[in-house]
Amino acid sequence: MAAVTQPGPGRPRLGPRRRAGGTPRAEILDAAAELFTTKGYASTSTRAIADAVGIRQASLYHYFAAKDDILDVLLDLTVTAPLTVAAQLAAAAAPAAVRLYALAWYDVRQLAASRWNLGALYLLPELRSERFAQFRARRAELRGHYEQLATEVAAGDSTAAPAAGAPELAFRLVETVIDIRSDAGIAPAALEHTIPETVLRMLGWSGSATEIRTAASALLDALPVDEIQLAQMPEHQQ
Repeated sequence: MAAVTQPGPGRPRLGPRRRAGGTPRAEILDAAAELFTTKGYASTSTRAIADAVGIRQASLYHYFAAKDDILDVLLDLTVTAPLTVAAQLAAAAAPAAVRLYALAWYDVRQLAASRWNLGALYLLPELRSERFAQFRARRAELRGHYEQLATEVAAGDSTAAPAAGAPELAFRLVETVIDIRSDAGIAPAALEHTIPETVLRMLGWSGSATEIRTAASALLDALPVDEIQLAQMPEHQQ
């Protein structure tokens, strides 16, 4: 008797592959990211996402049980890699100013360069619900890394008094790249360094911008790249 081949999940797609991503799951995330950020979360249905991918709505449910599950993964993608970097930087033998610059540089770059402006989803009223409590906790954890490093810079690496509330503002300043993308469509490449340097300046740091950029670059290059890249991949989110 001939062997029976088990079919894959869902029915065959309705047309040729049309989205970014190497798997149907990644394609769904890409389509949802585009629709959520351009049409609005509330206005986007799972049917619209499936249509954008070129699959049936029933096939989408093999990967995500509900629309908020898709949103949860997309949100998590914005903090997973920075959290990985922040944890590694916390253990690095480098001055706090260099570590803070490196974290802000990495974070600004990933927020500015992502295919869709996922940070804009932070303002959704749905995020206040218990459903997204885990994401809010992870974002708060990332904010805590910023505040810890900023406090260290203000206490030990500064030659002038920091601006009032500066440690709490460091994280918020990094996230201004989200609004810049929303207003301009793209974020100028110069922000990768303008924002990290501004963060340090408001903490009272007065060192050389060229020197700290070089030191932060070397520090980031020394981190386990494979781990960071893996954290950025949609397939890594289970």
